[in-house]
Amino acid sequence: FDMVFKTYTKKQWDKEPKELDALVTARIPVRNNYDPRYFADKYQVLPEKGYSKWFAQVLYNPKIDVALGVDYFKVKDSLEGRCGKTIFTGPIDGYFSDSGLGKLEYRSINFEAEILENKGFYQTHSVVNYPGPEVDFTRIVEYKHYFHQKSDYTITVKEYSTDKGDPYYPVPNPKNHELYKKYQELAKKEEEEKNVYFVGRLASYKYFNMDAAIDNALNMFNEIEGHPAQPDIEDGETSDDKKASTLSDSI
Repeated sequence: FDMVFKTYTKKQWDKEPKELDALVTARIPVRNNYDPRYFADKYQVLPEKGYSKWFAQVLYNPKIDVALGVDYFKVKDSLEGRCGKTIFTGPIDGYFSDSGLGKLEYRSINFEAEILENKGFYQTHSVVNYPGPEVDFTRIVEYKHYFHQKSDYTITVKEYSTDKGDPYYPVPNPKNHELYKKYQELAKKEEEEKNVYFVGRLASYKYFNMDAAIDNALNMFNEIEGHPAQPDIEDGETSDDKKASTLSDSI
């Protein structure tokens, strides 16, 4: 516990382990075999060209307009009555900032990239965590590993946990859970009265891995739209297959 969890938890969350839910440490798998992988899923993949390309392709549709550099809260009032449904994926406490309930806690990350002349690899694996107090960063990521790239150079990124910056990680403890329940009540009312739906890690105040985040979005879509027919998914399925409610269910 002292070698792995104690200092790493303090670096990542700026809290002692006893101040957090047990689910934080439960995310670290304990095995009685020699499987060296973090996740135990049979199939583990990344998008072939990365998530940025993946999202770009998802948004590449004549029915979708992408507006960047716009503060949603500055145009929120002007959108009322113009949108049939609104899907909000930002911090739920930010949406209800006028409620007076207070702020939920989040952790962010500062990324420090370094380009190194190295035909091979800087480290043995794509991600190496540093749980000890010897350094103040939590891990080093070397992206060259992911796509088996050949290059005279490599890029490493050190990650420093912080409470400033874009919110990435909800802080799981009883105080925040209780506060989030109050925001959930406001969100339920907003959904019923204004067709605003709260989806994703920040709006749900829950840590999702990428597969779970995608599944959450698909399930919410089906729930909002009443499980519509989806020919691109259902082509070639049997009648039994069509009972699946999402793409992930049918895999």
